[in-house]
This record gives sequence, structure tokens and C-alpha cells, in this order.
Amino acid sequence: MSTATLDLPQAPSESRVNYLNASYGIRSWLLTKDHKRIGLLYLGTITIMFIFGGLAAFFMRLHLIEPQGALVEPETYNKLFTIHGVIMVFFFLVPSIPATLGNFCIPLMIGARDVAFPKINLLSWYIFITGCALALVAIFSGGVDTGWTFYTPYSSTYSHTAVVWMASGIFIAGFSSILTGVNFVVTIHKMRAPGLTWFRLPLFIWAMYATSIIFILGTPVIAITLFLLGLETLLHVGIFDPAIGGDPLLFQHMFWFYSHPAVYIMILPGMGVISELITAFSRKKIFGYAFVAFSSMAIAVISFIVWGHHMFVTGQSVYAGLVFSVLSFLVAIPSAVKVFNWTATLYKGSISYEAPMLYALGFIGLFTIGGLTGLFLASLATDVHLNGTYFVVAHFHYVMVGGAVMAYLGGIHYWWPKITGRMYPDVWARIAAAIVFLGFNLTFFPQFVMGYLGMPRRYAVYPAEFQVLNVLSSAGASILAIGYAIPLIYLFWSMRYGPPAPQNPWGAKGLEWECAPSPPPTENFEVMPVVTEDAYNYQPTTGGSH
Repeated sequence: MSTATLDLPQAPSESRVNYLNASYGIRSWLLTKDHKRIGLLYLGTITIMFIFGGLAAFFMRLHLIEPQGALVEPETYNKLFTIHGVIMVFFFLVPSIPATLGNFCIPLMIGARDVAFPKINLLSWYIFITGCALALVAIFSGGVDTGWTFYTPYSSTYSHTAVVWMASGIFIAGFSSILTGVNFVVTIHKMRAPGLTWFRLPLFIWAMYATSIIFILGTPVIAITLFLLGLETLLHVGIFDPAIGGDPLLFQHMFWFYSHPAVYIMILPGMGVISELITAFSRKKIFGYAFVAFSSMAIAVISFIVWGHHMFVTGQSVYAGLVFSVLSFLVAIPSAVKVFNWTATLYKGSISYEAPMLYALGFIGLFTIGGLTGLFLASLATDVHLNGTYFVVAHFHYVMVGGAVMAYLGGIHYWWPKITGRMYPDVWARIAAAIVFLGFNLTFFPQFVMGYLGMPRRYAVYPAEFQVLNVLSSAGASILAIGYAIPLIYLFWSMRYGPPAPQNPWGAKGLEWECAPSPPPTENFEVMPVVTEDAYNYQPTTGGSH
């Protein structure tokens, strides 16, 4: 694939200068301009935020074991689900893959020394942790009880919690997303290795490029929306509050114009990761490369014109609802293209079931369920019944947790040897993947049934006939928490005690595997690569396991 020699014997990472040991001390990390170190800074930050968001969810599930609530007052319950939603969406899911794996892998995968703007890259992390800090201030100064959507006039007129602090945190973190998106777009356009044409790019790069477009075009809208919300709250200017001349539906239009594309900010990078995993562990070229690449761009474009399906019950015209319904069905097509092409790639592949592949297969199953149930909500008639019920919660989590988080974990396990130069215990990794899959389904599948039967979401108490389903869901959440804790333990363990990783432990294609040591040097490549073949150029196999 390149001018770099592929199978040179590799010195142990301890005796070789790499990006981890090139310099020591906190200062060398806090002032680094190395995209790989910045990716690790993001990784640490979002892991901390994930723990906060996960704890809020865990306390919610404990509370819902009893129909009348077992743990907290209804006001506190409102704060718990708001904290869970805000933290997980804005401070974990949105930056999860782009800011960590994107930062680490994009220059390595395109044969670049670094991103286009290293200083701006570091600045984006500082902006992000500033947003995180403000969000934590909001949580520990009384919390927020508006729901993660901040619907007005509840969030502007009737809420007496720390809405402005939380909105300010999201507002500031949005600038981090914009800067990251600009950095990635310029890097992918201008810094590809010689011979790496657009249609030789790894599909992860296509997915990150499409995600970056949404970052740049969509994030300013949520920033403006939250700025106007703060302006109305502090100065009582009539923007969203009808009592002083505002329009509450204007907030929903502006919020969902960003927040529906934001769903694809969360899932598109995951789709890119899955494309890498499916090809690597089935030893086959991706089926229909161009279709998978263009489907990422199609999702990015169509995602901006479907926001109205969140507003079918707000009183918008039937004709507007009809148009948004058709467009929502349309956005399912490029997603289905990806799923069918991944399945075709697996067909007669030489499949091996390492932990990253288990996460990829879990992703395909769970994301498919999430996508198909989304069609129920895109249909006007069924949405009227299902809107505001636990069916929506289950659908959203099948896409976000079953999709984005599974892909994130799969990507972390796949690139971990490259990131740290260490291998993790494979048996524990496979066990954790199985526990996450089982725990997730036990948590969220009962919620489809609850929602279909009419149980509203966001309620602290519920009719007794739903208790069995809620207990099942809470039990699943406990299993899921164990499934998330196990990788945290063994990945930390592997950083010190894991066996040294070879340059290419998976036998995968790609510049990061074939041309860069594990872990890479600060400048990424000892010999700059020149690309001479298409992506995923695995030799044809006769099937079976390797």
C-alpha cells in the first residue's frame, strides 16, 4: 500500500521513542499539539462525563423499580433525567468518536503528520472542558429540571433551576465542535498522502468528513437558540414566551433543526468505525464502496430537512407533517444501504470473532432495530399514539447506545493496540461485549412494550401494571453498568501490564496499521507513505475462520 516497509521487526515500545514517551510531565500534555495526545485528553474527559451521565441514569432506574417511586422526590427525578440527557448527548455522544478516535486516527489514516491546525485542535479541547465545567457547576448548584430539550416557556419562564449555567456549557462546547469540524475538513482536503485519492479513502474518513459538515453547518443553530434562551431568561425579551410576544414553537423548530442532524453527528462516525471493523475481521473488500461512501454524504444532507417529524403533535399543518414524514422515510434509505452492504461484505468472508467484531455485529443488530422503530415514529398516524411514551426512549437508545456507544467501544478496542502499544485480555473483552449486548436489550426492549401500551416517559410514578417491565428494565441497567465497568478496568490494566502489541495485530489494511509502529512516533510515520492501491485490498478468501 505504501513505500513504507510493512513487516519490519518492531522494537518494544518501551525502548523506542513514541508519542507517549517523547516527553513527560503534565505540562507536556496540557500544551501538546500532537493530535494523538489531544485525542487521549478528549478520551479522559468524555469518560468522566459518561460516568456522571451514567450515574444519573442508574439512579433513575433504581427509582422506577417501585410504581410510586423508590428513591427520590419527583422534582429530583426531573433533574436526574435532565442531567442524564444533557450530559450524554452534548458531552459524551456528540464528541465521543470524532474527538477521540477521529483526532487520533484521521492523520494516521490519510498519511499526514498531524491535523491542519494543531493549535486550534488543542484550543478546541480547552473550550470543551470549559463547557463541561459549566455543566458540572449547573449540576452541583441545584441541577436542571427542564429535560435535555429545554422546551420553552418551561425553561425560560417557569424553571427556577440552573438553566443558564447548563445552556452556557452547551453553548461553549458547541464552539469546540465547530473548530473540530473545520480542522477535519481542511485536513482531509489538503493533507492526504500521495496517491490517496478520494475513492481510496477509508470509509471512516468519509464518515468523519460528513460529520464535520454537520458540525460546521448545524452547531451554530443550537448555539444561537441557547443564546436566545439565555437572553429571554435574563432580560425578559419576548422571543419564545407567548406572554411577552414570543413563540414557543419557534424554539422547537430551531432546536430540532440542529438536534436531528446531531443524531447523525452521533451515529455517522459509528457507521464509519463499523465499516472498518467489518472489512478487517471478515478479510474482504467492502461490498459497494462507493455506495457506502456516498450514503454518508446523503445522510448528512437529508438530516437537515427532517426536523419536523419531532413536531407532529405540536399543531403544525397536516401538509407539513406529510412532507416531513416522507422525508423521514427517505433518510432511512442511505442507512439501509450501509446495513445491506455490511451484510454482503460478511457473506463468505473469513470471519474472526475478536472483541471489536463482536461490537460491530451487535451494532448492526441493534441499530437495525432502532432504525426500523424510527419508521413507526416517522409515520403520522402511529406517532400520534407513540409520541411522548417509552417507545421513543427505547428507539432513541437503540440508535444511540445500541449504535453509537457499541461502535465507540468497538473502535476503542480495535485501535487500542495502536493507541497504547499494548494488548488487552481478549477473553475479558469478549465477555464484556456479550454482557453489554445482553444488558442493553434487557434494559430497553421492555420499554418498547411499555411505550406501545401507553406508559408516558419522564414520569416519576406510573400505574402498577407496568412494574414488571420496569423491574426488567432496571435489572438490565445493572447488567449494562457491569458491562461498561469491565472494559474500563482491563483497558486501564493493559496500559501497564498488557503484552506489547505488534504493529498490525489484526492483519488489517490501512496506513495506520501497515506503515506506523504501535504506538506511533510523534510525527506518525518514520517513512512517509505513498498509496498505490485501493482501500481494503484484502486478498480473496475461500471462506471459513482465520
